[in-house]
Amino acid sequence: MTNLYKSVPIRSSEITPKHEYLSRRDFMKAASLAAGAAFLTACAPSATEEPQNAEPGPTSGATDELGDPVNTYEDITHYNNYYEFTVDKQGVAGLAQDFTTNPWTIEVGGLVNKPKTFAIEDILKLFPQEERIYRLRCVEAWSMVIPWTGFSLASLLEMVEPTSDAKYVRFETVYRPEEMRGQKSPFYTWPYQEGLRIDEAMNELALLATGIYGETILPQNGAPIRLVVPWKYGFKSIKSIVKIELVSEQPATLWNNAGPNEYGFYANVNPGVDHPRWSQATERRIGEISRRGTLPFNGYGEQVRHLYEGMDLSVNY
Repeated sequence: MTNLYKSVPIRSSEITPKHEYLSRRDFMKAASLAAGAAFLTACAPSATEEPQNAEPGPTSGATDELGDPVNTYEDITHYNNYYEFTVDKQGVAGLAQDFTTNPWTIEVGGLVNKPKTFAIEDILKLFPQEERIYRLRCVEAWSMVIPWTGFSLASLLEMVEPTSDAKYVRFETVYRPEEMRGQKSPFYTWPYQEGLRIDEAMNELALLATGIYGETILPQNGAPIRLVVPWKYGFKSIKSIVKIELVSEQPATLWNNAGPNEYGFYANVNPGVDHPRWSQATERRIGEISRRGTLPFNGYGEQVRHLYEGMDLSVNY
């Protein structure tokens, strides 16, 4: 098994092939209630019921580089942090099902030599898609293991040629309160904004995801394109991106604005720095009962620790 601590992220050859997902989906559609339920976890409200249209789920051998099995498709698509729709993690899927993802464009500009606006279909043609199994660790102390499909953020940034003045990358989510009712909340500075330092953005682990589990990404997971930064808490992995801007100053972010004493700009997974209202030392993998110890940088320290040499990560949280 490839060890991510010593090499590159797990690629498609090490993840259950898409044709196996689809074969399993066909099997699930024809399976009985008892057989179908065996593939679901207890954490979703409908875990004891067979879905009308069963979707892909994990098969033997689909694990991350630490040997942890991927979460089920049901877990991944029915337990979601997406405040633009609702704070209820199990309510996002229903509210997002009619969210419009086509047509869609992403504006990439700012301190670059070749600003460009990409249609999502052009992005899918321009950048070869690959699959990587990444762990997602949320600040609320729960986690998942997800097989993402996408391409490196660095490849997109290289295409627009950042200037030497570009020090940070700012991301912005679509603003559609008529479709995303959570954006009507007065407690947050909409639209959702996030940011990375440019060397973080250029790290090979930073992914722009367009799919999960060999399928097109769904609205509740951030369709049609979202960021995945696996060594940071999940709120850094901004969803439904419409704008990427290269800037010289550290950008404001939604959660840092909402609670600067709770949500720092860097948001690196650090079990030694507690959230003011709960411990980050342990986490619960969705679908499991027992808790496990949280890994520094979510287990990706070998690839990213050098980015923070000389920094006090209890201050720059």
